Amino acid sequence: MEEARNSTATERFYAFLNQCIPWLIGIFLFFNPFPHTTAVKEISFYLSLLFFLVLLFARKRGFSFRTPLSIPFALFVIWSCIGLFFALNKPNSFHDIYAHLLKYLFVFYIVVNFFSSEKRFQAILWVFIISTGILIFILLIHEYAILHRPLRELFGLYFPEIAPNIIALLTLFSMLLSISLIRDVNPTYRNIVLIASVCLSAFATAATQARSAILAMIGAIAVIFPRRKKILLWFCVITVALAAAFMPIKDRFTLDAMRQKMKDDHRLSIWLCYAEIIKDHPIVGVGFGMQTCYDDKMLMKYNQRVPEQYRMTHLYNAPHNLLVDTATRTGLVGLALFLYILFSFVKMGWHLIRRGRNEFIRDWSLCIMGTFVAVFIQGMFENTLSGPPAVILYSIFAMMTILWRMQHEPSGAPRTGAPAPDAPGKANP
Repeated sequence: MEEARNSTATERFYAFLNQCIPWLIGIFLFFNPFPHTTAVKEISFYLSLLFFLVLLFARKRGFSFRTPLSIPFALFVIWSCIGLFFALNKPNSFHDIYAHLLKYLFVFYIVVNFFSSEKRFQAILWVFIISTGILIFILLIHEYAILHRPLRELFGLYFPEIAPNIIALLTLFSMLLSISLIRDVNPTYRNIVLIASVCLSAFATAATQARSAILAMIGAIAVIFPRRKKILLWFCVITVALAAAFMPIKDRFTLDAMRQKMKDDHRLSIWLCYAEIIKDHPIVGVGFGMQTCYDDKMLMKYNQRVPEQYRMTHLYNAPHNLLVDTATRTGLVGLALFLYILFSFVKMGWHLIRRGRNEFIRDWSLCIMGTFVAVFIQGMFENTLSGPPAVILYSIFAMMTILWRMQHEPSGAPRTGAPAPDAPGKANP
């Protein structure tokens, strides 16, 4: 009897740990956009890691790496580790391989393994939507109620912890998820909340006046338009109306404004300078460490190689382009492997969009592909491989992988509300 009671208590303990992990990762993702919440994010992340390791070593939890992204991820990690031996800043490269690659991959695999039902998949969507909605509300109060700043200025300009362009990435991501969650079968109150989220996110995105966000929004709409025509039509009307009525964003897309932007924008100078770095380190790059390029002497040296009319007048310590960034830190081989990751993701998504076994898989694959297009376009002009944007990117990878697993479940996709296949206390076969 005593042994039976001990065994029951032990199983309950393992079941408790198993149930805690998705909550902890949910907390980590919820606080992802918020500055000054490092302690909460670190505690939730490392507790989920600890609980997972306890379950894994006790053989009370199955864990699957089964995804088309596992091989390209593994190759990219291996190559980044090889580059560590040639890195210009080895301590920082060692730190960033862990902090800005392995940690994101852990989040990716935890989300894939613990949110594998339709109910949990939708739960994680609501985490992103509510989190971003609260962030927007805080920023609105801070900017317009406390600082009384005019609408013509950039939204988030006086909140230096998050750049306006990064705010635009977060709000656009939330907006696209909200649009796709709106359904005729939803309770009225839920659709009201989602429509409010769309309007709020649309306003915030337009208020940042980020050209990259507007381009990303157009790209995402082009992807998901076929299955969201009416909703997107209203969304476009709302966005354009807000932009035209309250903000000078329309003036940023005039021919004269675009010419002036081409003249004043530093990105071409930045990319040319980093291209010179890539020329000197074409195979393995300068190392995965993001602070390697904080060496102003090194940047000055390569900036002098750029034709005089294109030289940076101010040294930028990041390339503001995810492909240039990857090539600089991991070389052209690393860039090829990173493109392999993106290709595998797009191929997986394209297959699910066309041949998904049910409407849930097809619709959400299209939505997730649209969010990826938006993040990728913004990544062409911003630093998106660390911090909140990187967590969003790896979450997009994870959500598409969940849909891929639903597609390839032997018994079909899990039913809405059905428990995940990995029930507490049981290992996957």
